[in-house]
Amino acid sequence: MTTIALSPPLALPAPAPVIAPLWARWRVALFYWWRHGRWPNLEEPRRFTEWVQWRKLNDRRHALALLTDKAHSKTMAAARIGATQVIPTLWLGEVLPRVAPWPMPFIVKANHGCGQFKVVRTAADYARARMVAPLWLARGYGGPLDEWHYGAARRLLLVEPYIGGAALPMDYKVYVFGGRAEVVQLHVGRGRAHRWTQYSRNWTPLSDDPIDAEAPPELAELLAAAEAMAGQEDFLRVDFYCEDGRVAFGECCLYPGSGLDPFRPDALDLALGERWSAARG
Repeated sequence: MTTIALSPPLALPAPAPVIAPLWARWRVALFYWWRHGRWPNLEEPRRFTEWVQWRKLNDRRHALALLTDKAHSKTMAAARIGATQVIPTLWLGEVLPRVAPWPMPFIVKANHGCGQFKVVRTAADYARARMVAPLWLARGYGGPLDEWHYGAARRLLLVEPYIGGAALPMDYKVYVFGGRAEVVQLHVGRGRAHRWTQYSRNWTPLSDDPIDAEAPPELAELLAAAEAMAGQEDFLRVDFYCEDGRVAFGECCLYPGSGLDPFRPDALDLALGERWSAARG
């Protein structure tokens, strides 16, 4: 299988804030109230969901923002955990070729956003991907929810080999606080009956919505890779797949659920908020 070299590290100027901070604070607070039924504490966050809002408004480091660029984060992952643990890039560019030169199945993604992807198994799938991809590039990502950092990511398309079988593979999203992996969020049934739940690093269920799933055999390797990738960031979510006995890095996430998805139980929101607070010292 032919691959291209991973993208070199970026040296882009920091994007300017899109809206005035005062308006951003009001909008962030209103979205939070709408989803959670309470106002967020934006000055002294206690909950994980409040810390996500705090990051949107206050943590505007360019190095952090660059992690929203998928190709860039893959370059970082190759350096920190090894290229063999990173899903390879088949192609990176702005306009998909008229005829796909890559063996099927593969996946087409937007480099600068979330949830913008197409699994390509047939020529018809590829035709649909070529139709929707320009729409992804036509607009930025994250603006309505004040996820400012996405402005640092390049508006490009990314093609990767597809990992999994007939169904999309399980997705392991590791929450790392101050260099320690604390929670693994397991996603199953993506694209059909999507569900997710949380486990501790020892694979103890934490959620009121459990999924009966065994710990992956690669759990220790998964946690170590997530910690190596996150470094000493106060918080970073690092996403992986576990297939064929190996861990495969996918991407990083700065704002899980944009901090708008309630935790069940609510105590988990507070517990993870304590981890974030401790990581910031």
